[in-house]
Amino acid sequence: MITTLAAYFQYPFVRYAFLVGILIALCSALMGVTLVLKRFSFIGDGLSHVAFGAIAVASVLDIGNEMLFVLPVTVLCAILLLRTGQSAKIKGDAAIAMLSVGALAVGYLLMHLFSTSSNLAGDVCSTLFGSTSILTLTKTEVTLCVVLSAAVVGLFILFYHKIFAVTFDETFARATGIQAGAYNLIIAVIIAVIIVLAMNLVGSLLISALVVFPALSAMRIFRSFLSVTVWAAVISVVCAASGILISILSGTPVGSTIVAVNILAFGLCSLLGRLARR
Repeated sequence: MITTLAAYFQYPFVRYAFLVGILIALCSALMGVTLVLKRFSFIGDGLSHVAFGAIAVASVLDIGNEMLFVLPVTVLCAILLLRTGQSAKIKGDAAIAMLSVGALAVGYLLMHLFSTSSNLAGDVCSTLFGSTSILTLTKTEVTLCVVLSAAVVGLFILFYHKIFAVTFDETFARATGIQAGAYNLIIAVIIAVIIVLAMNLVGSLLISALVVFPALSAMRIFRSFLSVTVWAAVISVVCAASGILISILSGTPVGSTIVAVNILAFGLCSLLGRLARR
């Protein structure tokens, strides 16, 4: 097994996929704790469907580098989602549902009407559930992922205390002079960036798993915000690395394998948490 993995890691595209997978898992876990505690877990699901629709538009418009189109559109929708979610008429969960279903339907409709591919079903399935595109990343895409991931981690560390305050008691944070709206906006933009980065790894339908499972796994054992955040990041990185390695060895889909490993990790953490409480 070790010999086989060593042979695979001689190829640059395998090393690129492994690096990108770990970075995406790390960023997803950092923000996942905040989203779970704010009961906004499904924002990842909604924005991933927006990204799917943006990919369909980029394909119709024949845009060479889809990232240059998909990233701004997803960030804009994250901002609109935040503003709409604060409206008294349309609550956060309803706004997410509207964006999620609408973008998914329009995206598939555009791909059906204007598709230039002879394998539409395969293209849609790859976009929704992830594909081998994680193994065809270019050096430029990897560099962009590294830069964006570093920015996400840097922003989280820089604004850690403000994010902590907004997460647990937004009303009190506003009373103490913290611009809660601005930090909610930062959180939304960071999540949008993570969603776009994760599209090639697990697909738009499985992205929420990267956000939710590591946070919930860490919460089974730990109680403080800092310890949950740190261990969620550790669990997420270990699961992503294990999933990619298992996928390489067994030939299974990368995204589904990573999610399956996260499910196993959640079960293990739940068991350990029960034993610790006893």
